[in-house]
Amino acid sequence: MKPATGESNPSPGADSGPIALALGDPAGIGGEIALKALGRLKNAPTMVLVGCRRWLEEEHHRLRKSGCRDLADPAELQMEDLPLDTPIMPGRTGAPAGAASFAWLTRATELVLEGRCSALVTAPIAKASWQEAGHPYPGQTERLAELCGVTDASMLFTARAPQGNWRLNTLLATTHIPLAEVARQLDATRVEHQLDRLLAFCERFQSNPRLVVAGLNPHAGEAGHLGREEVEWLQPCLRSWSLRHPHVNLEGPVPPDTCWLEAAAAWRGEAGGADGYLALYHDQGLIPVKLLAFDAAVNTTLGLPFLRTSPDHGTAFAIAGKGQARSDSMEAAIQAAVELGQSGLPKAGAGTKQLSPA
Repeated sequence: MKPATGESNPSPGADSGPIALALGDPAGIGGEIALKALGRLKNAPTMVLVGCRRWLEEEHHRLRKSGCRDLADPAELQMEDLPLDTPIMPGRTGAPAGAASFAWLTRATELVLEGRCSALVTAPIAKASWQEAGHPYPGQTERLAELCGVTDASMLFTARAPQGNWRLNTLLATTHIPLAEVARQLDATRVEHQLDRLLAFCERFQSNPRLVVAGLNPHAGEAGHLGREEVEWLQPCLRSWSLRHPHVNLEGPVPPDTCWLEAAAAWRGEAGGADGYLALYHDQGLIPVKLLAFDAAVNTTLGLPFLRTSPDHGTAFAIAGKGQARSDSMEAAIQAAVELGQSGLPKAGAGTKQLSPA
Protein backbone atom coordinates (compact mmCIF):
# COMPACT_ATOMS: atom_id res chain seq x y z
CA MET A 1 0.00 0.00 0.00
CA LYS A 2 1.27 3.43 -0.85
CA PRO A 3 0.89 5.88 2.03
CA ALA A 4 -1.75 8.53 1.46
CA THR A 5 0.55 11.17 2.94
CA GLY A 6 3.43 10.31 0.61
CA GLU A 7 5.71 9.51 3.55
CA SER A 8 7.53 6.29 4.35
CA ASN A 9 5.23 3.48 5.35
CA PRO A 10 6.88 1.03 7.73
CA SER A 11 5.21 -2.17 8.83
CA PRO A 12 4.23 -2.42 12.50
CA GLY A 13 7.33 -4.41 13.38
CA ALA A 14 10.53 -5.57 11.79
CA ASP A 15 9.27 -9.09 11.13
CA SER A 16 5.48 -8.57 11.12
CA GLY A 17 3.11 -8.48 8.19
CA PRO A 18 0.41 -5.98 7.31
CA ILE A 19 -2.57 -5.26 9.53
CA ALA A 20 -6.03 -6.34 8.37
CA LEU A 21 -8.83 -3.76 8.64
CA ALA A 22 -12.44 -5.00 8.46
CA LEU A 23 -14.51 -2.05 7.25
CA GLY A 24 -17.63 -2.65 9.36
CA ASP A 25 -21.24 -1.92 8.47
CA PRO A 26 -21.33 -0.40 4.97
CA ALA A 27 -24.25 1.83 5.99
CA GLY A 28 -22.18 3.33 8.80
CA ILE A 29 -19.04 5.42 9.10
CA GLY A 30 -16.47 2.61 8.83
CA GLY A 31 -15.30 3.50 5.32
CA GLU A 32 -15.17 7.20 6.15
CA ILE A 33 -13.10 6.88 9.30
CA ALA A 34 -10.76 4.38 7.63
CA LEU A 35 -10.06 6.72 4.71
CA LYS A 36 -9.64 9.70 7.03
CA ALA A 37 -7.40 7.84 9.48
CA LEU A 38 -5.10 6.46 6.79
CA GLY A 39 -4.95 9.89 5.17
CA ARG A 40 -4.02 11.63 8.42
CA LEU A 41 -1.64 9.17 10.07
CA LYS A 42 2.05 9.83 9.59
CA ASN A 43 4.04 6.68 8.84
CA ALA A 44 0.88 4.59 8.71
CA PRO A 45 1.45 0.83 8.85
CA THR A 46 0.89 -1.34 5.83
CA MET A 47 -2.76 -2.43 5.88
CA VAL A 48 -5.09 -4.72 3.97
CA LEU A 49 -8.64 -3.37 3.93
CA VAL A 50 -11.37 -6.00 3.79
CA GLY A 51 -14.60 -4.86 2.16
CA CYS A 52 -16.09 -3.82 -1.15
CA ARG A 53 -13.69 -1.82 -3.32
CA ARG A 54 -16.44 -0.20 -5.41
CA TRP A 55 -18.32 0.86 -2.27
CA LEU A 56 -15.13 2.35 -0.80
CA GLU A 57 -14.44 4.24 -4.02
CA GLU A 58 -17.97 5.68 -3.92
CA GLU A 59 -17.44 6.65 -0.29
CA HIS A 60 -14.21 8.40 -1.24
CA HIS A 61 -15.98 10.31 -4.04
CA ARG A 62 -18.80 11.33 -1.68
CA LEU A 63 -16.36 12.57 0.95
CA ARG A 64 -14.39 14.58 -1.59
CA LYS A 65 -17.60 16.23 -2.80
CA SER A 66 -18.51 17.16 0.78
CA GLY A 67 -15.19 18.99 1.16
CA CYS A 68 -13.17 16.38 3.08
CA ARG A 69 -9.43 16.45 2.49
CA ASP A 70 -6.49 14.37 3.72
CA LEU A 71 -8.19 11.18 2.58
CA ALA A 72 -6.42 7.99 1.59
CA ASP A 73 -7.03 7.12 -2.05
CA PRO A 74 -8.68 3.68 -2.44
CA ALA A 75 -6.68 3.19 -5.64
CA GLU A 76 -3.50 3.17 -3.53
CA LEU A 77 -4.78 0.79 -0.86
CA GLN A 78 -4.37 -2.96 -0.67
CA MET A 79 -7.81 -4.55 -0.48
CA GLU A 80 -9.38 -7.95 -0.09
CA ASP A 81 -12.36 -7.21 -2.31
CA LEU A 82 -15.67 -8.75 -1.18
CA PRO A 83 -18.28 -6.97 -3.33
CA LEU A 84 -21.69 -6.02 -1.98
CA ASP A 85 -24.61 -8.01 -3.37
CA THR A 86 -26.81 -4.93 -3.43
CA PRO A 87 -26.22 -1.15 -3.17
CA ILE A 88 -26.40 0.14 0.41
CA MET A 89 -27.17 3.77 1.19
CA PRO A 90 -25.47 5.58 4.10
CA GLY A 91 -27.52 5.37 7.28
CA ARG A 92 -29.82 2.63 5.97
CA THR A 93 -28.64 -0.59 7.49
CA GLY A 94 -30.41 -3.92 7.50
CA ALA A 95 -29.87 -7.56 6.61
CA PRO A 96 -27.73 -6.90 3.48
CA ALA A 97 -25.42 -4.60 5.43
CA GLY A 98 -25.28 -7.08 8.29
CA ALA A 99 -24.39 -9.92 5.94
CA ALA A 100 -21.63 -7.83 4.36
CA SER A 101 -20.02 -6.69 7.63
CA PHE A 102 -20.18 -10.26 8.96
CA ALA A 103 -18.44 -11.59 5.85
CA TRP A 104 -15.84 -8.82 5.94
CA LEU A 105 -14.98 -9.50 9.59
CA THR A 106 -14.79 -13.23 8.96
CA ARG A 107 -12.44 -12.84 6.00
CA ALA A 108 -10.23 -10.32 7.79
CA THR A 109 -9.88 -12.74 10.70
CA GLU A 110 -8.98 -15.54 8.30
CA LEU A 111 -6.22 -13.40 6.82
CA VAL A 112 -4.66 -13.10 10.27
CA LEU A 113 -5.14 -16.76 11.14
CA GLU A 114 -3.59 -17.73 7.79
CA GLY A 115 -0.53 -15.64 8.60
CA ARG A 116 -1.07 -13.15 5.78
CA CYS A 117 -1.67 -10.34 8.28
CA SER A 118 -0.20 -9.79 11.73
CA ALA A 119 -3.08 -8.08 13.57
CA LEU A 120 -6.70 -7.02 13.12
CA VAL A 121 -8.43 -3.65 13.34
CA THR A 122 -12.22 -3.60 13.07
CA ALA A 123 -14.61 -0.78 12.19
CA PRO A 124 -18.03 -0.66 13.93
CA ILE A 125 -20.85 -3.04 13.04
CA ALA A 126 -24.58 -3.01 13.86
CA LYS A 127 -25.52 -5.97 16.02
CA ALA A 128 -29.20 -5.69 15.01
CA SER A 129 -28.25 -5.98 11.35
CA TRP A 130 -26.24 -9.11 12.09
CA GLN A 131 -29.34 -10.53 13.73
CA GLU A 132 -31.47 -9.65 10.70
CA ALA A 133 -28.93 -11.39 8.48
CA GLY A 134 -29.16 -14.56 10.56
CA HIS A 135 -25.97 -14.13 12.61
CA PRO A 136 -27.06 -14.21 16.27
CA TYR A 137 -23.88 -12.92 17.91
CA PRO A 138 -23.86 -10.29 20.68
CA GLY A 139 -20.96 -8.53 18.96
CA GLN A 140 -17.70 -8.85 17.04
CA THR A 141 -15.81 -10.08 20.10
CA GLU A 142 -17.94 -13.20 20.33
CA ARG A 143 -17.60 -13.97 16.60
CA LEU A 144 -13.83 -13.55 16.84
CA ALA A 145 -13.70 -15.93 19.79
CA GLU A 146 -15.61 -18.54 17.79
CA LEU A 147 -13.36 -18.20 14.75
CA CYS A 148 -10.29 -18.60 16.97
CA GLY A 149 -11.66 -21.53 18.94
CA VAL A 150 -11.67 -19.76 22.31
CA THR A 151 -14.56 -19.30 24.71
CA ASP A 152 -13.56 -16.39 26.89
CA ALA A 153 -12.24 -13.42 24.93
CA SER A 154 -12.18 -10.26 27.04
CA MET A 155 -12.74 -6.59 26.21
CA LEU A 156 -10.17 -4.08 27.45
CA PHE A 157 -10.33 -0.38 26.65
CA THR A 158 -7.09 1.55 26.61
CA ALA A 159 -6.29 5.21 25.94
CA ARG A 160 -3.17 7.29 26.35
CA ALA A 161 -3.77 10.51 28.30
CA PRO A 162 -3.36 13.76 26.33
CA GLN A 163 -0.49 14.81 28.62
CA GLY A 164 2.25 12.41 29.70
CA ASN A 165 2.43 8.66 29.26
CA TRP A 166 -0.30 7.51 31.66
CA ARG A 167 -2.76 5.04 30.16
CA LEU A 168 -6.39 4.56 31.11
CA ASN A 169 -6.85 0.77 31.03
CA THR A 170 -10.27 -0.68 31.84
CA LEU A 171 -11.13 -4.36 31.44
CA LEU A 172 -14.69 -5.66 31.54
CA ALA A 173 -15.31 -8.76 33.66
CA THR A 174 -18.46 -9.45 31.63
CA THR A 175 -19.30 -8.17 28.17
CA HIS A 176 -22.49 -8.20 26.08
CA ILE A 177 -25.07 -9.62 28.47
CA PRO A 178 -28.25 -8.12 29.97
CA LEU A 179 -27.82 -6.30 33.26
CA ALA A 180 -30.12 -8.83 34.94
CA GLU A 181 -27.59 -11.57 34.10
CA VAL A 182 -24.50 -9.86 35.48
CA ALA A 183 -24.71 -11.04 39.10
CA ARG A 184 -25.47 -14.59 37.96
CA GLN A 185 -22.45 -14.67 35.62
CA LEU A 186 -19.99 -13.23 38.13
CA ASP A 187 -18.08 -15.36 40.61
CA ALA A 188 -14.63 -15.55 42.18
CA THR A 189 -13.24 -17.68 39.35
CA ARG A 190 -14.25 -15.19 36.69
CA VAL A 191 -12.93 -12.18 38.61
CA GLU A 192 -9.58 -13.88 39.30
CA HIS A 193 -9.30 -14.87 35.63
CA GLN A 194 -9.96 -11.32 34.46
CA LEU A 195 -7.55 -9.90 37.01
CA ASP A 196 -4.87 -12.22 35.59
CA ARG A 197 -5.55 -10.82 32.12
CA LEU A 198 -5.59 -7.22 33.30
CA LEU A 199 -2.31 -7.77 35.15
CA ALA A 200 -0.64 -9.31 32.10
CA PHE A 201 -1.68 -6.33 29.99
CA CYS A 202 -0.63 -3.69 32.52
CA GLU A 203 2.76 -5.33 33.10
CA ARG A 204 3.62 -4.30 29.54
CA PHE A 205 3.93 -0.77 30.89
CA GLN A 206 4.55 -1.13 34.64
CA SER A 207 6.34 -3.99 36.42
CA ASN A 208 4.56 -3.36 39.73
CA PRO A 209 1.13 -2.15 38.67
CA ARG A 210 -1.67 -0.79 40.80
CA LEU A 211 -5.04 -2.32 39.96
CA VAL A 212 -8.48 -1.17 41.12
CA VAL A 213 -11.62 -3.32 41.15
CA ALA A 214 -15.07 -1.74 41.14
CA GLY A 215 -17.80 -3.08 43.39
CA LEU A 216 -20.97 -4.55 41.97
CA ASN A 217 -23.56 -2.81 44.12
CA PRO A 218 -24.05 0.86 45.09
CA HIS A 219 -21.46 1.86 47.70
CA ALA A 220 -19.82 -1.54 47.02
CA GLY A 221 -22.64 -3.14 49.00
CA GLU A 222 -22.37 -0.91 52.10
CA ALA A 223 -21.13 -3.80 54.28
CA GLY A 224 -23.84 -6.08 52.93
CA HIS A 225 -26.77 -3.71 53.41
CA LEU A 226 -27.08 -2.88 49.69
CA GLY A 227 -26.13 -6.28 48.29
CA ARG A 228 -24.28 -9.33 49.54
CA GLU A 229 -21.93 -10.11 46.66
CA GLU A 230 -19.06 -8.02 47.96
CA VAL A 231 -18.97 -9.48 51.48
CA GLU A 232 -19.84 -13.05 50.50
CA TRP A 233 -17.32 -13.65 47.71
CA LEU A 234 -15.78 -10.57 46.09
CA GLN A 235 -13.76 -9.32 49.09
CA PRO A 236 -12.40 -12.81 49.93
CA CYS A 237 -11.60 -13.32 46.24
CA LEU A 238 -9.55 -10.12 46.08
CA ARG A 239 -7.70 -10.92 49.30
CA SER A 240 -6.80 -14.36 47.98
CA TRP A 241 -5.66 -13.04 44.60
CA SER A 242 -3.60 -10.30 46.26
CA LEU A 243 -1.73 -12.84 48.42
CA ARG A 244 -0.72 -14.72 45.27
CA HIS A 245 0.49 -11.50 43.59
CA PRO A 246 2.42 -9.59 46.28
CA HIS A 247 4.07 -7.29 43.72
CA VAL A 248 0.65 -5.86 42.75
CA ASN A 249 -1.06 -3.07 44.68
CA LEU A 250 -4.68 -4.23 44.49
CA GLU A 251 -7.54 -2.02 45.69
CA GLY A 252 -11.19 -2.87 45.93
CA PRO A 253 -13.98 -3.39 45.80
CA VAL A 254 -14.28 0.37 45.37
CA PRO A 255 -17.74 2.02 45.18
CA PRO A 256 -18.48 2.28 41.46
CA ASP A 257 -19.57 5.93 41.59
CA THR A 258 -16.10 7.03 42.77
CA CYS A 259 -13.93 4.29 41.26
CA TRP A 260 -12.77 6.35 38.27
CA LEU A 261 -12.47 9.79 39.93
CA GLU A 262 -8.69 9.42 40.25
CA ALA A 263 -8.57 8.35 36.60
CA ALA A 264 -10.33 11.58 35.63
CA ALA A 265 -7.67 13.61 37.44
CA ALA A 266 -4.90 11.57 35.81
CA TRP A 267 -6.48 12.10 32.38
CA ARG A 268 -6.30 15.85 32.97
CA GLY A 269 -2.66 15.54 34.02
CA GLU A 270 -3.38 16.55 37.60
CA ALA A 271 -2.35 13.34 39.38
CA GLY A 272 -1.32 9.75 38.80
CA GLY A 273 -3.97 7.11 38.24
CA ALA A 274 -4.10 3.36 38.67
CA ASP A 275 -2.50 1.23 35.99
CA GLY A 276 -5.66 -0.79 35.44
CA TYR A 277 -9.34 -0.88 36.39
CA LEU A 278 -11.61 -3.93 36.45
CA ALA A 279 -15.26 -3.12 35.77
CA LEU A 280 -17.73 -5.88 36.60
CA TYR A 281 -20.13 -5.15 33.75
CA HIS A 282 -20.26 -3.39 30.40
CA ASP A 283 -21.73 0.04 31.16
CA GLN A 284 -19.97 0.32 34.52
CA GLY A 285 -16.68 0.45 32.66
CA LEU A 286 -17.70 2.08 29.40
CA ILE A 287 -19.41 5.14 30.92
CA PRO A 288 -16.21 6.53 32.52
CA VAL A 289 -14.07 5.46 29.55
CA LYS A 290 -16.28 7.26 27.04
CA LEU A 291 -16.74 10.32 29.23
CA LEU A 292 -12.97 10.72 29.56
CA ALA A 293 -11.64 9.37 26.28
CA PHE A 294 -14.39 8.99 23.69
CA ASP A 295 -12.17 9.93 20.75
CA ALA A 296 -9.01 8.32 22.09
CA ALA A 297 -10.02 4.99 23.61
CA VAL A 298 -9.40 1.71 21.81
CA ASN A 299 -11.18 -1.58 22.34
CA THR A 300 -8.55 -4.33 22.61
CA THR A 301 -9.62 -7.97 22.64
CA LEU A 302 -7.61 -10.17 25.02
CA GLY A 303 -7.58 -13.94 24.86
CA LEU A 304 -7.24 -14.29 21.07
CA PRO A 305 -4.14 -15.75 19.41
CA PHE A 306 -3.56 -12.37 17.73
CA LEU A 307 -3.96 -8.69 18.47
CA ARG A 308 -7.31 -7.04 17.69
CA THR A 309 -8.18 -3.39 18.23
CA SER A 310 -11.16 -1.23 17.28
CA PRO A 311 -12.59 2.24 17.88
CA ASP A 312 -14.72 2.50 21.02
CA HIS A 313 -17.73 4.04 19.22
CA GLY A 314 -20.52 2.69 17.05
CA THR A 315 -21.74 2.98 13.48
CA ALA A 316 -23.10 6.55 13.79
CA PHE A 317 -25.81 5.99 11.17
CA ALA A 318 -27.22 9.48 11.80
CA ILE A 319 -24.15 11.13 10.27
CA ALA A 320 -23.07 8.41 7.84
CA GLY A 321 -22.30 9.74 4.38
CA LYS A 322 -22.16 13.37 5.51
CA GLY A 323 -18.41 13.68 6.03
CA GLN A 324 -18.87 14.63 9.69
CA ALA A 325 -17.36 11.58 11.40
CA ARG A 326 -14.16 12.07 13.37
CA SER A 327 -11.43 9.52 12.78
CA ASP A 328 -9.54 10.02 16.07
CA SER A 329 -10.57 6.70 17.59
CA MET A 330 -9.80 4.77 14.40
CA GLU A 331 -6.39 6.44 14.26
CA ALA A 332 -5.84 5.43 17.88
CA ALA A 333 -6.91 1.85 17.09
CA ILE A 334 -4.39 1.60 14.26
CA GLN A 335 -1.63 3.14 16.36
CA ALA A 336 -2.47 0.81 19.26
CA ALA A 337 -2.21 -2.20 16.94
CA VAL A 338 1.33 -1.08 16.12
CA GLU A 339 2.38 -0.17 19.68
CA LEU A 340 0.89 -3.21 21.39
CA GLY A 341 2.18 -5.48 18.66
CA GLN A 342 5.69 -4.23 19.31
CA SER A 343 5.33 -5.03 23.03
CA GLY A 344 4.15 -8.59 22.38
CA LEU A 345 0.85 -10.14 21.31
CA PRO A 346 -1.83 -10.97 23.88
CA LYS A 347 -1.52 -14.46 25.29
CA ALA A 348 -4.75 -16.45 25.23
CA GLY A 349 -5.86 -17.76 28.60
CA ALA A 350 -3.37 -15.72 30.65
CA GLY A 351 -2.46 -18.83 32.60
CA THR A 352 -5.96 -19.70 33.82
CA LYS A 353 -8.66 -22.03 32.59
CA GLN A 354 -11.18 -20.83 30.04
CA LEU A 355 -14.63 -19.79 31.17
CA SER A 356 -18.05 -19.91 29.65
CA PRO A 357 -18.93 -16.86 27.52
CA ALA A 358 -20.39 -13.80 29.26
